[in-house]
Amino acid sequence: LKKMRHFQLVQSATEFYTSHSGLALVGLALNRHTSLIKGTRSIVKRHGIPNIELIRTYVGQLSVGKSDFDAVENVRKDRYFKQALDIKQMPSSARLRQRFDEDARALIPIIDEAKIDFIKSTNAPITPLSTGHVALDMDGFPMDNSGTKKEGVSRTYKGHDGYVPMSAYLGKEGWCIGMELREGSWHGQKEFGYVLDRVLPRAHKLIGREGKLLLRLDGGHDAKENRERLAQEPGTDFLIKWNPRKESPETWIERVEKQSDDESAQWKVEWQQPRDGKRIALLTQYLTEDYSQTTQQSQEGHYTVRRVIRITERTIDKTGQKLLIPDITLEGWWTTLDETEQDNQAIINLYKDHATSEQFHSELKTDLDLERLPSGKFDTNDLVLTLGALTYNILRWIGLMGLTGELSPVRHPAKRRRIRTVMQELMYLAARVVESGHRLKLKFSSYCPGFEAYRLVYQQLAYG
Repeated sequence: LKKMRHFQLVQSATEFYTSHSGLALVGLALNRHTSLIKGTRSIVKRHGIPNIELIRTYVGQLSVGKSDFDAVENVRKDRYFKQALDIKQMPSSARLRQRFDEDARALIPIIDEAKIDFIKSTNAPITPLSTGHVALDMDGFPMDNSGTKKEGVSRTYKGHDGYVPMSAYLGKEGWCIGMELREGSWHGQKEFGYVLDRVLPRAHKLIGREGKLLLRLDGGHDAKENRERLAQEPGTDFLIKWNPRKESPETWIERVEKQSDDESAQWKVEWQQPRDGKRIALLTQYLTEDYSQTTQQSQEGHYTVRRVIRITERTIDKTGQKLLIPDITLEGWWTTLDETEQDNQAIINLYKDHATSEQFHSELKTDLDLERLPSGKFDTNDLVLTLGALTYNILRWIGLMGLTGELSPVRHPAKRRRIRTVMQELMYLAARVVESGHRLKLKFSSYCPGFEAYRLVYQQLAYG
């Protein structure tokens, strides 16, 4: 066998390098494009490390995929980490945990505001739907924290112990404008009105007075109180999956067939037959519902809502096997979009895109290592998740600016990159750190494929 030439391993005492040059981008985003420095001053501390230093430290760790408090010990002596994030006093892991435990409730609203500041300050693109509305997707998702005794951990609808946070994503890009930790056993509708109180003003602040929202919710939020609330919300339409509950699909298809044969029927039914043994009925209902006594009533005291219904009957399965008993599926969607604006199929297609938010949950849980939260205290974990949402927005913006244009490293075309790709292509770029003439330089390799993209993002954050 041919012998391979070995490398000599040496540590330099006069030079230092970094494998995470992207931290400089995160530092600019935090310090130049958010109100965190000003906001954290409202939490008065007589002594100790300022809260802004704790936030810089933890966001820096999250941006390279490390959520554990103990991981801070690996960068306490890293000059580049501190300089890139403008950290003057570096906390220990124990101090970071302790201070988050003390100030979690006070820090969360400040960081929530910083998420919105960053999107506005960087003029982040917010792409509307084909209807002209900006999508606002809200949903709860399970986080597996089995085998722990953390505060708030309980049985989730997925059958494991953990949490079910409530998230809110704006636009096709998926900007996270809401991320609130909730106990695992909580139903998604529990205290949902209070979540809307916080999220809707943030969304309207970002899209402006003339913009319109389309709030998309799954069947867990099929509640009359939501329809009442949103029917009165200015500049907001909704699209909510109908939960048939105890409705019988067989009864519905009989009613639809009778309506189809009656020329004076109230419903107009569209029949489709995509293949032999499968037919689909589409129809629209307009229902008038009265406001409850606890809801601010309009002059009429009622509101009208549209329900799109799809009934699918299969007598032959997709393999060609005939079924003894027809398989009937009943689905529906509540919406305030009028039939003249969007037909039945368009409403269904608009809701299908709601599933994209599942990918955003995945990126938060896996790419940022936030599936299993690091603290035993509920408020601290809520703070960690909120910081994760801020980090997610920063990395999403870096990916949009640096990895979707012509200067991007070679990859397949895409309208956005997932967070892990941003880390691999820009956050993990290796560079030599040089200090000369009271200035710092990052020296990249001459064949570094991500250099031009990195420089473009850096210039926009530093001078934009």
